[in-house]
Amino acid sequence: MAAPSELQLYPSVIHPAIQKYWDEFCELPAETLSAFSSYYPDILRAFAVSDFLALNILREPELVLSFLQSSQHQKECQLVDFRAPLAEELSGALKEDDLLRILRLFRRRMMFRIIWRDLVCLVDYQVTTREVSWLAETCIDEALSWIYRDMSQQFGEPHSTAGVKQQLVVLAMGKLGANELNVSSDIDLIFTFPERGETQGGNRSLDNQAFFTRLGQRLIQALDNTTADGFVFRVDMRLRPYGQSGALALSFAAMEAYYQEQGRDWERYAMIKARAVAGDIDAGEELLTSLKPFVYRKYIDFGAVQALRAMKEMIEREVQRKGQDGNIKVGRGGIREIEFIVQVFQLMRGGRDVRLQQRNLLSTLECLEDEGLLPVAAAAELREAYIFLRNLEHAIQGLEDKQTQEIPKDEEGRERVAVAMGFPGWGACRVQLDKYRDCVSEHFADIIAERREAPLERPDTIEWKALWAGRLAQDEAQDLLLRSGCDQAQEIYEAVTQLRQSSRVQHMQLQGKERLDEFMPNLLQSLAQSRASHETCRRLLALVEAVLRRSAYLALLNENPGALTELIRLFAESAWIARQIVTTPLLLDELLHSGSLYTPPDTTALRDELRQQMLRIPNDDLEEQMEALRYFKKAHVLRVAASDLRETLPLMKVSDYLTFIAETIIEQVVDEAWETMVKKYGEPGYEDAALNDMRFAVIGYGKLGGIEMSYGSDLDLVFLHGASGDLSTSGETSIANQVFFTRLGQRIIHLLTTKTASGDIYEVDMRLRPSGNSGLLVSSVSAFQQYQEKSAWTWEHQALVRSRAVAGCPGIRAEFEKVRKDILTQHRDPAKLRTEVMDMREKMHASLGTKPDSSGSPPYFDLKHDRGGIVDIEFMVQYAALRWANEYPQIVVWSDNIRILEALGDAGVFSQEDADKLCDIYRLLRAHGHRLALQNLPARIQTDELLEERRWVVAFWEKVFAE
Repeated sequence: MAAPSELQLYPSVIHPAIQKYWDEFCELPAETLSAFSSYYPDILRAFAVSDFLALNILREPELVLSFLQSSQHQKECQLVDFRAPLAEELSGALKEDDLLRILRLFRRRMMFRIIWRDLVCLVDYQVTTREVSWLAETCIDEALSWIYRDMSQQFGEPHSTAGVKQQLVVLAMGKLGANELNVSSDIDLIFTFPERGETQGGNRSLDNQAFFTRLGQRLIQALDNTTADGFVFRVDMRLRPYGQSGALALSFAAMEAYYQEQGRDWERYAMIKARAVAGDIDAGEELLTSLKPFVYRKYIDFGAVQALRAMKEMIEREVQRKGQDGNIKVGRGGIREIEFIVQVFQLMRGGRDVRLQQRNLLSTLECLEDEGLLPVAAAAELREAYIFLRNLEHAIQGLEDKQTQEIPKDEEGRERVAVAMGFPGWGACRVQLDKYRDCVSEHFADIIAERREAPLERPDTIEWKALWAGRLAQDEAQDLLLRSGCDQAQEIYEAVTQLRQSSRVQHMQLQGKERLDEFMPNLLQSLAQSRASHETCRRLLALVEAVLRRSAYLALLNENPGALTELIRLFAESAWIARQIVTTPLLLDELLHSGSLYTPPDTTALRDELRQQMLRIPNDDLEEQMEALRYFKKAHVLRVAASDLRETLPLMKVSDYLTFIAETIIEQVVDEAWETMVKKYGEPGYEDAALNDMRFAVIGYGKLGGIEMSYGSDLDLVFLHGASGDLSTSGETSIANQVFFTRLGQRIIHLLTTKTASGDIYEVDMRLRPSGNSGLLVSSVSAFQQYQEKSAWTWEHQALVRSRAVAGCPGIRAEFEKVRKDILTQHRDPAKLRTEVMDMREKMHASLGTKPDSSGSPPYFDLKHDRGGIVDIEFMVQYAALRWANEYPQIVVWSDNIRILEALGDAGVFSQEDADKLCDIYRLLRAHGHRLALQNLPARIQTDELLEERRWVVAFWEKVFAE
């Protein structure tokens, strides 16, 4: 059967897609086709605008026909229209498989109805978002009720210590909280409960925390897990206190304490839309009322502008990094900018004007207009733009029922989106989109965006343009370079000429070539004026070559002359930094923000920044998570290196920050790995059923453990767990605890070490675990303790001196620290200890020390391994710690060499003068090592350098190990 004549109403580029679905549709029985005949125009439109609708029509034609004949597509639903039918269907669910199947089929039916009405009937977007929100709310609440009843049969019902019955409260954040959920969106939830206590009336009792955690886990699985019937909603729990490392469910008291003591500005922003959607709704709303002082300040909070500005800046960096200019949510002039405009007024003035304490954006926008906080015209323009962008968002997502805000890259996809929006084609739609985005961007700049200085007018660059274009003779070009302050004119001229004549430059596309022709004169002039060497020029030209096919970076430098100045300075001072930026040009973005470039954030800010970045990545997008972690590390290590070069950070702070970066990443990786494993296998079984936290910890050894990391340090790690190996996990696919923790450890290593296009994050060395490479990847704390007491070699106890817990469960970390203290403070035979430490040092020196050259003398001094170097000092520290910690346990409180040396001086083991001298030399040697690392050079110096210090260390070694 030929397609109806209405096919000609659609752009020709999408005819093949419509025809394909139409041909399959025509294979339905004649009786079915006849029943559909009066709906052919709508069916054709559905095929044109949505693969999701088309596939459901072909999969379940009878259901779709019933939907159309009952006129459900012509009327709005109320909340009861979702709740009543789902509650009835679930009343017959006898087991969890029934629950999962019913939820998914119900979601599919209702989502078909909603998307049909949105894209075929073109209903108001607010109707669509309200109905999607009601669907989600219904699925959450009904699933929670079913699982609660099921668990109560086994454990009884939770009660407070005063005997009051308790229920879980599910808080919806973001779009769901505001009843503004998209047609294909995940749901951001937080689980909480009123009071601590325990269950009553079941076969065995659980404390409330454990009960509600298990309840929450099962609820997530019921909604999020993908089965043969699909999923219900993707669930994101990362907005809860402490993020992925936090407890899945917290009491009201713990929630209030967290937000009062540790709440961040971006969490205030997130809490604006929070709403209780399931469980004890009344109690949930009482909790949110108690949290309002955290969100809305009594004074006019001008600091909110800067906080949102920082959030927007972070998002802009990600948009640039990921090339998301076509993203209508986070891109320029997108939905997020409108949200920020509205929410900055809410955060600033909501404490003084309760009318602004609303969840719905358009309602709040109306209040801002009424209160005179936004001009009438601006409010109208923002409202119109917001509605357009939200409708466009639905059109994009409705194509395949996928959570995306990216304009389709292919022509067919764009045309289908335009049709869904009611336009004759993408051209007309794009004109309207650009108009709205320009308008939003203008208003955002007026209200929130930080004013940036216009690029400085450069002096006349005619000569430099002529040099780059090859219009100057060689002697003229070299004379220009010399006159401008460059004393290696010939080498630079030859390098520039070679680049200009290269095939890669000759075959550049027009836009890229124009950007290069604008950039190169500026670069050459800046190089000459900074008296840059040929080596600096070579490094910068390597960068230019690296970005020839990604000329947006050249545009960035053209528009930001200050960034070019910083670039030349850093490339001149550090070969290592130059190499980092050449291999990862995305780091150029860091140069735009000189304030943060030379002031690395503290540990709290580091964790906060990484958490915000990871929150914007879907839970199941492992590739993007890994890329984000790699960029985070590189960007922050670059900041440390820049500060190191400028000497705004002393040596110890450099190592501190490099260590903080590693710890922050490890914490995030552990949380990501744990969440993935628990989702797949359930939580490990514990002999104490009340335990429900991670019970896993990462121990750092070596440079990480000693808080002494350098730019190229790897991670020496040991993994410990606190669960019985005889028990198994709680998931449907259950595995033994030991298998679970082994796979968890493997996944952590995989996330840290897998090489992507951006490289790895860190190299990981696990050889310091009990029994080394032949031992278990993850040991229990008790097995670790037994090994250290009965089997460990002296060198392993030396390594333990520089160890500390860096991530994971606080309880397991505390257990490790106790084991460490007990082992290090044991009494040891001094003579045996002395012999074993000296023997190990001799072996290391024989293996790693510098060998004499043909003249019989060493050609250089290895800062780390040669006599009088870093390892000698570390061995003396470890020997003294093991020798004297039994008598002076304060010696091993810390794991870093400097503080151990200070403790040895305070205890009188070393004289104060000797301890101070060793600290000074240790810092000096490490500072030389850092400087060499920043030049991509090995840790070696000339044999006549630092002679006095090296000889002093050798002499002190003899004194320490004298019999």
